[in-house]
Amino acid sequence: MLRMRAAMWTLMMMAPLFGAEVPVYIGTYTGAQSQGIYVARFNLETGVLSTPELAAETANPTFLALHPTGKYLYAVSEVNNHRGEKAGGVSAFSIDPKTAKLTLINQVSSHGTGPCHVSVDRTGATLMVANYGGGSVAAFTLGGDGRLHESTSFHQHFGKSADARRQERAHAHSINPSPGNRFAVAADLGTDKLYVYRLDAHSGTISPHVPESVATAAGAGPRHFAFHPDGRHGYAVNELDNTVTSYEWDEGAGELKAKGSVTALPAGFTGTSYTAEIRVHPSGKFLYASNRGDDSIAVFSLANPGAPKAVQHISTGGVQPRNFTLDKAGKWLLAANQRTGNVAVFKVDGATGRLTDTGGRIEVGSPVCLRLLE
Repeated sequence: MLRMRAAMWTLMMMAPLFGAEVPVYIGTYTGAQSQGIYVARFNLETGVLSTPELAAETANPTFLALHPTGKYLYAVSEVNNHRGEKAGGVSAFSIDPKTAKLTLINQVSSHGTGPCHVSVDRTGATLMVANYGGGSVAAFTLGGDGRLHESTSFHQHFGKSADARRQERAHAHSINPSPGNRFAVAADLGTDKLYVYRLDAHSGTISPHVPESVATAAGAGPRHFAFHPDGRHGYAVNELDNTVTSYEWDEGAGELKAKGSVTALPAGFTGTSYTAEIRVHPSGKFLYASNRGDDSIAVFSLANPGAPKAVQHISTGGVQPRNFTLDKAGKWLLAANQRTGNVAVFKVDGATGRLTDTGGRIEVGSPVCLRLLE
């Protein structure tokens, strides 16, 4: 409780510094067009994005997470060799409250190759990472200064599933804390399972729950997971069969119960496409998923939280949309188009959830992940 109060106070104190313009951090694949994490300013009133600037130079910071206090940012380093170890890395950065630039605090091993997702628990005490290449998840304690301590928990997933090419072994793709912060749900694309872990934020550990996991449809390939604001529902976006599966969530028992699946693609689509990200609108009325191939955002109504109903598919204004994000008020959606190297801005209709392309674009090399610091 004290940590949460401290986080709220810090954000209140930072608000006057940023005003209507807030930082948006952009994680990328590094190469000729990108050197690390970028930062732009987003105007919450006009929807205008400023030209991005390099905030920190680091290798393949493809996925980012903000600390609840808004003082620190964490990034995976999606590589297969960390200081001679067959693993990727996780980095901690402090955020300058005036310039929004990043300063490296420290970096540790992710204990698995190809880390692709990172999250921080709701108290800011524990960081969790999913290693796609390694097929594993790990947890780390966080110091009061934002520093990453060595891993407290490591869990290797085992198994395979229907797609011989993509599901030849475990591929952990995400891990997220539950609404009550008592559990964490990890989506594993390779095993077609959602793993439930008990989360102890005080010790910074995660441990297998009983039952350990819930299976998806064979060949679905669960990638990312999002909880509903009501704390009783959740949604998995499945990369391989391009579906969204709805679940009932029991925070007391740590149980997921599947309610049904819907396609994320528009009717009549015949090409090759893979889903990437899933988000619930802050109001809980709408759900969004990104499609790489169709290059669209799918918009769903959540009039019935257990049965999403498609209401729109809109082009993301680029190719291969990965992560996207919504502001806390739910007025704007920003989408990162990896292959075309741009971030696009959309206005959200508060009554229907439908998106309107504002035409706003900024260019940045191979953008993957977006994080708004409000």
